[in-house]
Amino acid sequence: MADKPDMGEIASFNKAKLKETETRENTLPTKETIEQSEIS
Repeated sequence: MADKPDMGEIASFNKAKLKETETRENTLPTKETIEQSEIS
């Protein structure tokens, strides 16, 4: 394995071959939400 990446591969990368994806954001519960679930 080389110490430095082969920049030639990056320059010739075909972005058209990438698939479209759906991004979903998962948020962490707040401190209040956690405290409420501990009471139940």
